[in-house]
Amino acid sequence: MPKPTDDISKYRPCVGVAVFNKDGKVWLGARLGQTGPYAWQMPQGGMDAGEIPEVSAARELWEETGISLEMVTPIGEIDDWLFYDFPPEYTGKKATKNWRGQRQKWFAFRFHGDASKIDLKAHGPQEFSKWTWGELANTPNLIVPFKRKVYEQLASEFERFAKPIN
Repeated sequence: MPKPTDDISKYRPCVGVAVFNKDGKVWLGARLGQTGPYAWQMPQGGMDAGEIPEVSAARELWEETGISLEMVTPIGEIDDWLFYDFPPEYTGKKATKNWRGQRQKWFAFRFHGDASKIDLKAHGPQEFSKWTWGELANTPNLIVPFKRKVYEQLASEFERFAKPIN
């Protein structure tokens, strides 16, 4: 994915997490308060000041899903930052005059915990209304269109994890 031509300081530093179960399915959450075909995404969020991406990924995973590091094993990451621009009409909570879009560092984890322990209310504020295990290849069609190119690259880069394991 090409990097933006603008100064990268205009892109909010974020992380994203793809969590794969033993069947090769990826964790997807339906964004709280959103409906329609583009309500689903993987856990992702902003990096706190001074935080390294790996720590941000673990924190975001816990805050948004209740999945702790004891429930997962790191299995990969995308070396490059992935970028997207906010569309002009976007008025989401992070679309301010300070940010043109986001730059995201993505990590993959294998889930080996108890799925009944996944808790969307583990740490407020709640991001997702429900969750499911889905097909990684389908995720670009489930995400809001302005993030689609990022999810297309994720589906390509993390395809090797989207297979059942013994």
